Amino acid sequence: MSAPKKFAPKKVVLAYSGGLDTSIILKWLQTEYGCEVVTFTADLGQGEELEPARAKAELLGIKPENIHIEDIREEFVRDFVFPMFRANALYEGLYLLGTSIARPLISKRLVEIAAACGADAVAHGATGKGNDQVRFELACYALNPDIKVIAPWREWDLTSRTRLLEFAEKNQIPVAKDKRGEAPFSVDANLLHTSSEGKVLEDPAVAAPDYVYQRTVAPEDAPNTPEFIEVGFERGDAVSINGEAMSPATILTKLNELGGKHGIGRLDFVENRFIGMKSRGIYETPGGTVLLEAHRGIEQITLDSGAGHLKDSLMPRYAELIYNGFWFSPEREMLQAAIDKSQEHVTGTVRLKLYKGAATTVGRWSDHSLYSEAHVTFEDDAGAYDQTDAAGFIQLNALRLKLLGARDRRLKD
Repeated sequence: MSAPKKFAPKKVVLAYSGGLDTSIILKWLQTEYGCEVVTFTADLGQGEELEPARAKAELLGIKPENIHIEDIREEFVRDFVFPMFRANALYEGLYLLGTSIARPLISKRLVEIAAACGADAVAHGATGKGNDQVRFELACYALNPDIKVIAPWREWDLTSRTRLLEFAEKNQIPVAKDKRGEAPFSVDANLLHTSSEGKVLEDPAVAAPDYVYQRTVAPEDAPNTPEFIEVGFERGDAVSINGEAMSPATILTKLNELGGKHGIGRLDFVENRFIGMKSRGIYETPGGTVLLEAHRGIEQITLDSGAGHLKDSLMPRYAELIYNGFWFSPEREMLQAAIDKSQEHVTGTVRLKLYKGAATTVGRWSDHSLYSEAHVTFEDDAGAYDQTDAAGFIQLNALRLKLLGARDRRLKD
């Protein structure tokens, strides 16, 4: 029986950063498959100049009409980050999912560009060890079940830095001098966070070097005077800072600046990857950490206890779905509908104190507030609440406990 015929794409849309690795992938696709390559470079707020990616792609033989560089920061925050923050999503109780939430949007654009230009495949630069390969591919298949996905790191024999550099030199791919040595760690960045892992960070017993941190000052070096800010919300989404209305991406950018200045949002985390291994990462999410605290603060007075407790019980599953790459799954969409329903009255303003690595809610107010000072006051409540009602409430809740206690005592006697 003959081996199955290898897929031969005619045109491939590549998620292209313009860096050495994806440039090697670009040339490898051309040489290995003999196909036409279309590049897609997304500005997700990673803080890098992206126009050099255009020149690099042209240098590698890509036609100008096949080079796509797009600023998708607003869509990223509005349609992906903000819906996730309505859930207060934390993976394994700590991680704000900065890398995870960017992959569905990149995949969406890959598939859309493939459809627009008649490509029959997409390609990504994720390795075979990580979560991103899963996230990219699950999203692509959900959006186009017929799309073919090429993952060079699972196919090629360029298994060392030396081989990668040899391939680059053989194919006249420019290699910056600082790329010839081993990078001390790997970085992924977008408007929500930076993620650093590998190399000097692989031993979880060893503290991360100070130079790993890129967006935040060390908390001990942060200003000695606290800063107070106010974040306004409408239906669970931040809409203003200090009374000034801003777009979603502008809000997150400003919160990054404020949080970073005060050393907020650092996380040294060993997580469980979906594929089964543990991984140590250093995350910086200054704006997201402030936003999470603010959102929790406004929910405290506007969200009913039953809805809030149910929502909190759903959150770990919701966060896991995002982490594992199931953003476009029906179960994530079902949970999102419930979460969004809970946010109908999450409108108001939160006052926060930013100081030495911490964002703390110090005030919150809303026309939609459920907080009743008349009921909770330690002073005379003027009949707002009848304290004798608590006796029957306690007796009814105690009834089953009394019956259990009586049975246990009877069996002991």
